[in-house]
Amino acid sequence: MSSYQPWCHGTITRSKAEDLLSKAARDGSFLIRASESIQRAYALCVLYQNCVYTYRILPNEDKKLSVQASEGVPIRFFSMLPELVEAYYSPNMGLITHLQYPVQREEEVDEEPESNNLPPQLPPRNFFTNDVKDSDPKSSEQACKSLSDTYLMRLQHMDLSIIPEEHHMAIQEYFRNSICLDAEQVQYGYPNLPGLKKLTMTICKNLNSEISRILPILEVFHRALDQQLSPGIGQSPKQNSIDSGQSVSFRLEQLTQLLYSIEDKAKMSTFESVGNEGGHRKSLIPLVTFEVKQESLAIPTKMFLKVDVESGKLFLKKSKDGPEDKFFVHNKILQLVKSQRMHAKLVIVAETEKEKVLRKEFTFEDAKKREGFCQLLQQMKNKHSEKPEPDMITVFVGTWNMGNASPPHSTDSWFQCKGQGKTRDDTADQIPHDFYVIGTQEDPLGEREWADTVKGVLRKITNISFKQVAIHTLWNIRIVVLAKPQHENRISHVFSDSVKTGIANTLGNKGAVGVSFMFNGTSFGFVNSHLTSGSEKKLRRNQNYTNILRFLNLGDKKLNPFDITHRFTHLFWLGDLNYRVEFPSTEAEYIVTKIKQQQYQELLSKDQLNMERNDGKVFLHFDEEEITFAPTYRFERDTRDKYAYTKAKATGTKYNLPSWCDRVLWKSYPLIHVVCQAYGCTNDIMTSDHSPLFASFEVGVASQFVSKQDPNIAPQGGIQIMNCVATLLTKSKTKFFIEYHSSCLEKTVKTLDGENMEHLDGSIKVWFGNQVELTPIISDPEYLLDQHILICVKSTDCDESYGESCVALRAAQFNYTEFQITLTHHGEKTGTLTGGIQLRTSEGTPTEKLYDFIKVEKDDTVASKGKVTQTHDISNPSYMGMSYKGGKVVDKGWSYSMPPKHLPIAGEGSKDAKKGGYDVGWPSGDEKVSEMFDNPLYGAMGKSRGKDQDHQQKDLLAPPDPNISTSRPADGDPDRPPLPTPRNRSFTCSETKPQPPTSIPSRASAHKKPVVPTRSEGGMAPNRPPLPSKSRLGMSEPQKPRDYRESSELPSKHRPPARPVHPEVPKMGRSVK
Repeated sequence: MSSYQPWCHGTITRSKAEDLLSKAARDGSFLIRASESIQRAYALCVLYQNCVYTYRILPNEDKKLSVQASEGVPIRFFSMLPELVEAYYSPNMGLITHLQYPVQREEEVDEEPESNNLPPQLPPRNFFTNDVKDSDPKSSEQACKSLSDTYLMRLQHMDLSIIPEEHHMAIQEYFRNSICLDAEQVQYGYPNLPGLKKLTMTICKNLNSEISRILPILEVFHRALDQQLSPGIGQSPKQNSIDSGQSVSFRLEQLTQLLYSIEDKAKMSTFESVGNEGGHRKSLIPLVTFEVKQESLAIPTKMFLKVDVESGKLFLKKSKDGPEDKFFVHNKILQLVKSQRMHAKLVIVAETEKEKVLRKEFTFEDAKKREGFCQLLQQMKNKHSEKPEPDMITVFVGTWNMGNASPPHSTDSWFQCKGQGKTRDDTADQIPHDFYVIGTQEDPLGEREWADTVKGVLRKITNISFKQVAIHTLWNIRIVVLAKPQHENRISHVFSDSVKTGIANTLGNKGAVGVSFMFNGTSFGFVNSHLTSGSEKKLRRNQNYTNILRFLNLGDKKLNPFDITHRFTHLFWLGDLNYRVEFPSTEAEYIVTKIKQQQYQELLSKDQLNMERNDGKVFLHFDEEEITFAPTYRFERDTRDKYAYTKAKATGTKYNLPSWCDRVLWKSYPLIHVVCQAYGCTNDIMTSDHSPLFASFEVGVASQFVSKQDPNIAPQGGIQIMNCVATLLTKSKTKFFIEYHSSCLEKTVKTLDGENMEHLDGSIKVWFGNQVELTPIISDPEYLLDQHILICVKSTDCDESYGESCVALRAAQFNYTEFQITLTHHGEKTGTLTGGIQLRTSEGTPTEKLYDFIKVEKDDTVASKGKVTQTHDISNPSYMGMSYKGGKVVDKGWSYSMPPKHLPIAGEGSKDAKKGGYDVGWPSGDEKVSEMFDNPLYGAMGKSRGKDQDHQQKDLLAPPDPNISTSRPADGDPDRPPLPTPRNRSFTCSETKPQPPTSIPSRASAHKKPVVPTRSEGGMAPNRPPLPSKSRLGMSEPQKPRDYRESSELPSKHRPPARPVHPEVPKMGRSVK
């Protein structure tokens, strides 16, 4: 593009282009932006009759440009964009109307450099031109001469007496002539810089010969340390590194890598010589004893629970030093059930030698101790699991603005999640995470030095030598990812990238670095960002976020239409986001007072990030754990007792009010297990004006699945998506189609063009009437239920995305399921998509996941006059696209009309029922009845299903009867006691206050507005569903909830099978406002 044209808008988004044209409000208004679907192509956007028409401008092999206009109009080619625009001012060129009024580009205010954080010295800004190729030759010559003069002037002010005369002359010659020749090479697309290469070869002539002498010696030493080479191997062939024709920088890098490799191998050999195997000590986690209370005849008795993770035993002792003759082995501990109302109470469900199930209830010292005990037991189950691959791992995420100061001697507390906020118990100190992801800003150390520092701390804490997955640095912004050695072969497809958002988006003093990889069948993305500083620059920070989201190139390259918020099963965003508390500077002392009193709610209500998220401007559909720690910025260094909120500058006093600048947020695919176990900051690391922030996560992962079924015999699986209606927030006049992407599909599937039904002001409704059949590569339910379908709504005119989202196949585990999902593009909401999904799998029983070992009990029910009355419900709101934080329901971007909760998994047998659900026994007499419920998403571990359920599984896609409403599921055996439910997934605060009871609304009819579910309706009703009753079409009759525990009515084997619902009209899933 030309250096400046008013109609040229660069890389603005499609929605921004539409906004600018709408504001222009004149037919013939136009602008040109970069194409989002094709590199080096453009999009010509024209306004006509309040609609935006988009035409692609494509380059051919000769770099000539042409417009894809109406058929029948001869194609014309142009060398430059201005020439093309001038031609299309003429009418009858194939556009909806000829070009008339160029829409002016909005000027961005550049970020001012911070005086206290001076970036590395760079050439003056007039040398940074974004569009060198199309710039005016005269201006290029002037810039080149100015560049040469600047460097020659700098050379004159330097002491050159310390360098040889020949080198002095060579440098002068380069700045006088060769630098301009190199600039010309870059201008024409050749970045090799031959002039610079020649200069370095001249300067490093002696160094080059020295490298040739030293490299062979080091390579011999390296081979001697290499364990993979057996003794007695003969002379290896000459290495390529001895070739002196290669560049000095490449050979130096090779030399450096060789030295690092020698150091690593020597360290490993040393560890092994002192008894460490692969960096592990023989007893990784020490024995831990918990003091608890157990009620016996209403009298609390002191007990001790001793956990031996390494041997896989849990000892129950009456005194701390008592005998250890009573214990449970790991495979006999069936379940841990947390009480929701009493935060320190825990029930251990275990199996005795006589295959009887015991239910032992203990009260811990506090909720933190209970959590530490649960983590140790889960670690024990994981360590001794017979599964070849894990289905759950833990991830540590830390971020720290180091303030350009070296770290202190000890940073243990950071990696042990110690300090303020939601922290880990001391008993969990030596439980290592599977991954450590550390983001730093204003980091003064080199990559190698910082990576070694972190590895050293982790080795001291866990006695494990963690493997480096990736490290990436942009100026002083850095991300390091480390993993346990046993995961090395499970990690693949590692990518890293960076985006600059500093001054004019060309400097890396602000920006982001990212790393992505696959862990077996699960994709992970991590982004560490340092956004624009200053309380008043909130909008600039928002723009930084959008630019990072658009231009950070991570993950599967085949998912090109999707930004990074849709490319990963789990995406974590960390860093110094620099959002401030929006109070007047005069309120500084008031803020400090509130912090000392630990009264954070008023301050958090004015937190800029919270406010921008609530308005849907940034981090749409991301989660953040509740903040219960003091602001992490801006402290006086070497103390955490005083905030330094004023800074003297030449222009006056600048205020930096105490703020939560450092944050960790995450976004995972729907119906995926994610629990934040810790979120806080340290108290004892004081070298910077920021405190390090830590977060600990437990996340579900999928294995690289290998089906045990014979593909020639197993029935073909199927995914049907039907009745899709998209509502798009756009004024574009075009047709649309849907693309379906997934790793469980062999290829991308496209629909036919949809039918534009309505065109309201600023939005359009599109109906995709045809049912789409997707064929998965594997039909086993164990595999399919962990998969997701990525959906992209595209335009036919320019093949650009108008919105993306995701549907979980687990939502359709039992029968036809309606969904409503929010479409987003570049972090903005662009519409909604409603429809239905139905799944056909082969026979099979999904195994119980490790994260279902710990479950959360419903609040105790109260017996009153012989009737059981439910008091509270803890159904997980995250399953229905809601997150409950601080009393507010947050839209997560998806909701499903979930099936009734007591449907058993297809293929489940009575043998598995005992192992999965566990018979926890009935309480006797007038005891309070504890009611627990099953998780419909991970399977009700019920009794053996009958033939009806067999038929339902095999014929899930049979044409449903439109006269039958949603059938009531087959309950389990009425004599079977209630079961525990899996604990909350994304709803991560385990100490949540119980919510008031709510009644069950009946299903909304097709003619009524979608029902907005209350929190307790989040996919699981407080009571079992009522019996179906006939009602007139369009009428919805309220029904009283019934309790089937006291009734043997309709046992499972006599009940009709569940049938999929067939909507007569395109029904919408329950909406979430």
